[in-house]
Amino acid sequence: MPIRPQNHSEMSPNENLHYAIGMIAFSMAFADGEVQKEERAKFQSIVEAELRSHDVAFNVSDIIFKIMDRSHHYRETSYNWAIHEIRTNSHYLSPKLKATFLHVIERISVAYPPVTAEEKAMLEKFRKDIEPLHGDPVYYDK
Repeated sequence: MPIRPQNHSEMSPNENLHYAIGMIAFSMAFADGEVQKEERAKFQSIVEAELRSHDVAFNVSDIIFKIMDRSHHYRETSYNWAIHEIRTNSHYLSPKLKATFLHVIERISVAYPPVTAEEKAMLEKFRKDIEPLHGDPVYYDK
Protein backbone atom coordinates (compact mmCIF):
# COMPACT_ATOMS: atom_id res chain seq x y z
CA MET A 1 0.00 0.00 0.00
CA PRO A 2 1.35 3.47 -0.82
CA ILE A 3 2.62 5.63 1.99
CA ARG A 4 0.22 8.51 2.59
CA PRO A 5 0.72 11.85 4.28
CA GLN A 6 0.25 11.60 8.02
CA ASN A 7 -3.11 13.42 7.97
CA HIS A 8 -4.34 12.01 4.64
CA SER A 9 -7.97 12.00 5.76
CA GLU A 10 -7.69 15.71 6.60
CA MET A 11 -6.36 16.70 3.19
CA SER A 12 -8.54 18.72 0.86
CA PRO A 13 -9.64 17.20 -2.45
CA ASN A 14 -7.15 19.49 -4.22
CA GLU A 15 -4.35 18.26 -1.96
CA ASN A 16 -5.42 14.66 -2.62
CA LEU A 17 -5.21 15.33 -6.36
CA HIS A 18 -1.71 16.76 -6.06
CA TYR A 19 -0.55 13.93 -3.87
CA ALA A 20 -1.99 11.39 -6.31
CA ILE A 21 -0.24 12.92 -9.32
CA GLY A 22 2.97 12.86 -7.34
CA MET A 23 2.42 9.14 -6.78
CA ILE A 24 1.88 8.59 -10.50
CA ALA A 25 5.05 10.57 -11.21
CA PHE A 26 6.81 8.31 -8.69
CA SER A 27 5.49 5.23 -10.51
CA MET A 28 6.70 6.66 -13.83
CA ALA A 29 10.15 7.40 -12.44
CA PHE A 30 10.49 3.76 -11.37
CA ALA A 31 9.00 2.29 -14.57
CA ASP A 32 12.46 1.54 -15.94
CA GLY A 33 13.95 0.29 -12.66
CA GLU A 34 16.03 2.10 -10.08
CA VAL A 35 16.08 5.89 -10.15
CA GLN A 36 19.59 7.20 -10.76
CA LYS A 37 20.93 10.27 -8.91
CA GLU A 38 20.58 12.49 -12.02
CA GLU A 39 17.08 11.17 -12.72
CA ARG A 40 16.09 11.87 -9.12
CA ALA A 41 17.30 15.48 -9.44
CA LYS A 42 15.27 15.94 -12.65
CA PHE A 43 12.25 14.36 -11.02
CA GLN A 44 12.49 16.74 -8.07
CA SER A 45 12.86 19.81 -10.27
CA ILE A 46 9.91 18.81 -12.47
CA VAL A 47 7.62 18.04 -9.53
CA GLU A 48 8.56 21.22 -7.68
CA ALA A 49 8.20 23.43 -10.75
CA GLU A 50 4.99 21.95 -12.09
CA LEU A 51 3.10 21.09 -8.90
CA ARG A 52 3.91 24.13 -6.82
CA SER A 53 0.51 25.36 -5.71
CA HIS A 54 -0.79 27.78 -3.14
CA ASP A 55 -3.77 25.46 -2.67
CA VAL A 56 -1.66 22.60 -1.31
CA ALA A 57 -0.51 22.70 2.30
CA PHE A 58 2.36 20.23 1.93
CA ASN A 59 5.47 19.80 -0.20
CA VAL A 60 4.58 17.13 -2.77
CA SER A 61 8.20 16.43 -3.73
CA ASP A 62 9.27 15.87 -0.09
CA ILE A 63 6.56 13.27 0.38
CA ILE A 64 7.32 11.56 -2.92
CA PHE A 65 11.02 11.34 -2.11
CA LYS A 66 10.24 9.71 1.22
CA ILE A 67 8.12 7.18 -0.67
CA MET A 68 10.83 6.62 -3.27
CA ASP A 69 13.34 5.88 -0.50
CA ARG A 70 11.07 3.34 1.18
CA SER A 71 8.91 1.56 -1.34
CA HIS A 72 10.09 1.39 -4.95
CA HIS A 73 8.61 -2.09 -5.26
CA TYR A 74 5.09 -0.65 -4.92
CA ARG A 75 5.07 1.01 -8.35
CA GLU A 76 1.93 -0.63 -9.74
CA THR A 77 0.04 -0.44 -6.44
CA SER A 78 0.98 3.23 -6.16
CA TYR A 79 -0.28 3.97 -9.66
CA ASN A 80 -3.57 2.17 -9.05
CA TRP A 81 -4.11 3.91 -5.71
CA ALA A 82 -3.27 7.29 -7.24
CA ILE A 83 -5.58 7.00 -10.23
CA HIS A 84 -8.36 5.93 -7.83
CA GLU A 85 -7.71 9.11 -5.78
CA ILE A 86 -7.79 11.23 -8.94
CA ARG A 87 -11.11 9.69 -9.96
CA THR A 88 -12.54 10.09 -6.45
CA ASN A 89 -11.57 13.79 -6.35
CA SER A 90 -12.08 14.47 -10.06
CA HIS A 91 -14.86 17.00 -9.44
CA TYR A 92 -12.00 19.38 -8.43
CA LEU A 93 -10.00 18.57 -11.58
CA SER A 94 -10.13 21.76 -13.61
CA PRO A 95 -9.08 21.64 -17.28
CA LYS A 96 -5.94 23.59 -16.34
CA LEU A 97 -5.02 21.19 -13.52
CA LYS A 98 -5.70 18.19 -15.76
CA ALA A 99 -3.39 19.65 -18.43
CA THR A 100 -0.74 20.31 -15.77
CA PHE A 101 -0.95 16.74 -14.50
CA LEU A 102 -0.60 15.35 -18.00
CA HIS A 103 2.34 17.66 -18.65
CA VAL A 104 4.07 16.50 -15.44
CA ILE A 105 3.76 12.83 -16.37
CA GLU A 106 4.91 13.50 -19.94
CA ARG A 107 7.98 15.36 -18.63
CA ILE A 108 8.79 12.63 -16.10
CA SER A 109 8.51 9.96 -18.82
CA VAL A 110 11.22 11.59 -20.94
CA ALA A 111 13.31 13.13 -18.17
CA TYR A 112 16.06 10.57 -18.24
CA PRO A 113 16.84 8.74 -21.51
CA PRO A 114 16.32 6.22 -22.80
CA VAL A 115 12.53 6.20 -22.73
CA THR A 116 11.60 2.57 -22.17
CA ALA A 117 8.61 0.61 -23.42
CA GLU A 118 7.37 0.47 -19.81
CA GLU A 119 7.47 4.28 -19.54
CA LYS A 120 5.66 4.68 -22.86
CA ALA A 121 3.01 2.17 -21.78
CA MET A 122 2.51 3.88 -18.43
CA LEU A 123 2.17 7.27 -20.12
CA GLU A 124 -0.47 5.90 -22.50
CA LYS A 125 -2.29 4.25 -19.60
CA PHE A 126 -2.32 7.54 -17.72
CA ARG A 127 -3.59 9.42 -20.78
CA LYS A 128 -6.43 6.91 -21.16
CA ASP A 129 -7.23 6.94 -17.45
CA ILE A 130 -7.37 10.74 -17.10
CA GLU A 131 -8.99 11.57 -20.47
CA PRO A 132 -12.62 10.89 -19.44
CA LEU A 133 -12.31 12.84 -16.19
CA HIS A 134 -13.85 16.30 -16.20
CA GLY A 135 -14.12 18.47 -13.13
CA ASP A 136 -17.12 20.45 -12.06
CA PRO A 137 -16.64 24.26 -12.18
CA VAL A 138 -18.82 24.53 -9.07
CA TYR A 139 -15.89 22.96 -7.15
CA TYR A 140 -12.73 24.17 -8.89
CA ASP A 141 -13.78 27.78 -9.54
CA LYS A 142 -14.08 28.52 -5.83
